[in-house]
Amino acid sequence: MKLNRRIFTTLAAGAFAAGLAAPALAAELEDIESAGAVKIGMLVDFPPFGILDTSGNPDGYDADVAKALGEYLGVTAQIVPVTGPNRIPYLLSGQVDVLVASLGITEERAQKVDFSIPYAGISIAVYGDSSLEIGDAGGLEGQSIAVARASTQDTGVSEVAPDGTDIRRFDDDASAVQALMSGQVKLIGASNVVMSQITDSTGDRFDKKFDLSSQVQGIAVAPGSDALLEKVNAFVSDARDDGTLDEIHEKWLGEPLPDFVKEAE
Repeated sequence: MKLNRRIFTTLAAGAFAAGLAAPALAAELEDIESAGAVKIGMLVDFPPFGILDTSGNPDGYDADVAKALGEYLGVTAQIVPVTGPNRIPYLLSGQVDVLVASLGITEERAQKVDFSIPYAGISIAVYGDSSLEIGDAGGLEGQSIAVARASTQDTGVSEVAPDGTDIRRFDDDASAVQALMSGQVKLIGASNVVMSQITDSTGDRFDKKFDLSSQVQGIAVAPGSDALLEKVNAFVSDARDDGTLDEIHEKWLGEPLPDFVKEAE
């Protein structure tokens, strides 16, 4: 059976590389427990969720979640670096058993993989100088706010900003952040990922004013991995309840796991 699995994996990987469809290779919980290891695909180029530490080892929010999942399953977590384009093919071809890879839950992806209940999320919000008291979109009137041009935050701010808001569009997030840091603007539309990096260097100089949108992320398994998915869901549920995810989120993003993640099913 192991020989057949290796052959299938090789052929399936070739099919994906050639752009052909291939049946998903379900991961069996019994096989993982028997092997004493679970292969977990993870991005390593998406800070702070996935990075490489100074020794070249996977680190970040997803790495800590992956290790905690391995402990929950009673096996070693073997983290396999993946990329945005190849992470789902790696899962479906059996090169990894699970994805803890900042994979946003969408209807399109849910047709290819089975998602756990959410374990993380990315939110877009308006942030700004802590001295400003702004609780909703109405408070943007008369203010200047930086956004990355044609981004999700650009769309979100543009939809709610009242007349009289000075929306300043920059080529990328880095340029928008520089405008905020240098005082060209007092507000910015940004993700919690970007703001966690800003807070690391500025402390409480800036704070969140109000949310614009959010997307939850799930741990993914190949279709048919029913026993494994049940176990993964139990892990996420317990980790949300016992504070494990709060602790990991605080470590990497400077705040507990957001309510929109905790309340999502």
